[in-house]
Amino acid sequence: MSRFRRLLGLALAVTALAGCAAQKNEGPTLALDAPLPASVTEGTKLVIGDPATKIALQLSGELDKFSFPIEWANISGGPQTLEAFRADALDIGAVAEIPAIHATWTNLPVKIVASKFRQDPLAHPVYRLGVAPGVTVSTLADLRGKKIAFSPGQAQGALILRVLKKAGLTKDDVQLIELPSTGDVYPNALAAKQVDVAPIGGVAVPRYLAKYGKDGATAIDHGLRDDPSHLYVRTETLEDPGKAAAIAEYVKAWGRATKWVYEHPQEWIQGYYVADQHISKEDGEYLVQNAGQPDVPADWSDVIARHQETIDLLAAHTGNPVFKSENLFDRRFEKIGAEGYAGSTA
Repeated sequence: MSRFRRLLGLALAVTALAGCAAQKNEGPTLALDAPLPASVTEGTKLVIGDPATKIALQLSGELDKFSFPIEWANISGGPQTLEAFRADALDIGAVAEIPAIHATWTNLPVKIVASKFRQDPLAHPVYRLGVAPGVTVSTLADLRGKKIAFSPGQAQGALILRVLKKAGLTKDDVQLIELPSTGDVYPNALAAKQVDVAPIGGVAVPRYLAKYGKDGATAIDHGLRDDPSHLYVRTETLEDPGKAAAIAEYVKAWGRATKWVYEHPQEWIQGYYVADQHISKEDGEYLVQNAGQPDVPADWSDVIARHQETIDLLAAHTGNPVFKSENLFDRRFEKIGAEGYAGSTA
């Protein structure tokens, strides 16, 4: 599919969602430091772009147990979520750590309301560094002079900047080749030797090595955390008391769904990876094993500190202003996802 057709499809999807966008709050405004309401106001609805959690809730039997209606949007990832936020067509988005930073830099106030990670993240990385056939990269120091796939504004791009910093290199020591990280772009760019190195994740790793390993393709670990996963919302959404209460209810259910997925790997593989994502059972087993056990912390202090390091790194690269990462996190929600995760999944 051409880039034009992908963008057109996204525009049409956002336009369609705008028609069912969350209603504006016409009642009293909730202060951002006020306690979260205990109940959801009648007539409140949320539009949520979190497709994986929707399936988890469906499989666990919780999908229809909310006290408010949900309009599910088939939207995931930073660019799509930001487009939908700007179109007033989405209330909650599921993303990694970069979109909230770029939203702030583009004058879209947002707040993170849930965070999860991977226990032992170095043993269970989201990405590995794929190396093109015929290129020798066995350590991070070997990246010097290499052509590296780079996607500004996305998790893979931030990872590359972290990798260079860890290796004692700067962007002037390598060639950063800007490419979208969607689909098979990175593996194909590696195979065609358009780039020497690219961060690849998920089933792209075993598929790339299986297909091109005989030609000398390899992959190495980067040795860094790359596991942040967040739910975030527009700040103005939290000023609606009904929506703030509904978001809290959803975050707790999201925590329970996270636990359910971990405790029911075979049902998840069949119900999500095979039936919904249309990949093989073997690929689903690889993804479950590679993900390891989730970590849903009830204290965001370390999370905020790590997020600050990312902001500082990206600011130095882009020239955007540094800001306090704590301003991105709505700590009224800090314990809610963890309470859901700790609850019973029977």
